[in-house]
Amino acid sequence: MKKFFTLSALLVAFVQSRADEVISGYITQNTTLTNDKIWLLQGFVYVTNGATLTIEPGTIIKGDKATKGALIITRGAKLIANGTAQQPIVFTSNGPVGFRNYGDWGGIILLGRASINQPGGEAVIEGGVEDGQGNGTYGGGLNPDDNDNSGILRYVRIEFCGIAFQPNSEINGLTCGGVGRGTTLEYIQVSFCGDDAFEFFGGTVNAKYLISYRTLDDDFDTDNGYRGLIQFAYALRDPAIADVSGSNGFESDNDPTGSPNTPFTQTVFSNITIAGPRATSSTSINGSYRRAAHLRRNTRTSIYNSVLMGFPTGIMIDGSACEANATNDILQVRNTVISGCTNNFEVASGSTFDISGWFNNASYNNKTYSSNTALGLKDPFNLTNPNPLPSDTSLLLSGADFTHAALSDPFFTQVTYRGAFGTVNWTEGWAEWNPNNVPYTGISESATFTNLRIFPNPAAHSAVIQFSLATQLPVHIFITDLSGRHITDVIHETMAGGSHQAIIDLSQWARGSYLVKLKAGNSSAIHRLNVL
Repeated sequence: MKKFFTLSALLVAFVQSRADEVISGYITQNTTLTNDKIWLLQGFVYVTNGATLTIEPGTIIKGDKATKGALIITRGAKLIANGTAQQPIVFTSNGPVGFRNYGDWGGIILLGRASINQPGGEAVIEGGVEDGQGNGTYGGGLNPDDNDNSGILRYVRIEFCGIAFQPNSEINGLTCGGVGRGTTLEYIQVSFCGDDAFEFFGGTVNAKYLISYRTLDDDFDTDNGYRGLIQFAYALRDPAIADVSGSNGFESDNDPTGSPNTPFTQTVFSNITIAGPRATSSTSINGSYRRAAHLRRNTRTSIYNSVLMGFPTGIMIDGSACEANATNDILQVRNTVISGCTNNFEVASGSTFDISGWFNNASYNNKTYSSNTALGLKDPFNLTNPNPLPSDTSLLLSGADFTHAALSDPFFTQVTYRGAFGTVNWTEGWAEWNPNNVPYTGISESATFTNLRIFPNPAAHSAVIQFSLATQLPVHIFITDLSGRHITDVIHETMAGGSHQAIIDLSQWARGSYLVKLKAGNSSAIHRLNVL
């Protein structure tokens, strides 16, 4: 079955910019963001009243630069952003192609009812999002729920986010305040963030497959009693970009004062790869870079089976409380490699703690190397097309150990390799290493479409869109320019299964590139059309 449509060239006479859908204020009932639209977060957007915000796979959500849009999931509410490798969910800047930058918008904040170590079991999250109605408060108070569920983030990208409300009070890429282990965090990439990529304030949520890409400040920041488990994470730093406060891979505090308040910050990291700014000894780096791991203020965070590369300092055990935690074996670093650092170790001024002797205890199976190349990773420092996998002869393919009590939780996948990668690159297919040049007007082709073609392409006078449907579906095909401005609808109706095509009259179209977006049911595709 074939169906033919002809478009008038007059339909291309457009001047208006179109935002598919603006979201602002409060979401107080269950709401779904569909992938047939682009959504714009304007200002601080709060999900409240126990509502669930569901986002379909392949959906694009833009944070408004002018109003510093941000998404806050308050206590009792949920965010279900369950993307797929083929259709990741993308939170990004509403800036045009090539002009997006650090801190264009806020980021995502999840607030839960798990335990934290602040007085009364509650606190106001940093970033200036408290609205006077308690919607910036996190933690379960006197009756915390460590199994609290704030939803699902899976195959999600968060780009050009992170803003400073005031010094030491910023919105990060993904902020988790008192989030419980009933929440799922998997396959999340934070890119070009103006503060920390991931920060966890208390709570118990676990996470796997995280990417921190070209972050300004810290990659993984943990404090206020965070006790989650994190496995398989990769941080890649831009040598030219760092925060004036000092940029680290890991930064961990028990709380801002280093008190003995409980629960202690006792994060367990395993299989982390930190590719710092110093790829080689001759790499010029920003003077604000500090440490691959800065463990301070009475934290009990531990690191296992990991790789810390290319920072001015590998590990700093900072302060007498952390030194005591290390000596008493409640702060551990095991089966971990430091390489390519100017100095492997650092302690606080005046300290006599033998950090080198502690790290190099033979039973801990830690190693240091002067050069990153000694590790045998393929191309972990490449900023535009990284390949962090070990080569066939890499020393990192073995040496992991999961016999430590802290790694006994079934959450951990027991592998033989150290670092975030073995023979499989889990970033492929959903991660993006050049988000500043992605048009972000649609998503990739789904299996719902078959035999999808646009020809000729480039075209001068007319072009044909040809496709097949597996079954009867509502079909919407429309055309935008590269900035996402709507030109015209091609098809907007229910169509039978089978073969279809639409003919577009281009005889009076302006020369340039356009985007043809197709949606059938819940699946979408986008193709570029070049007009001569």
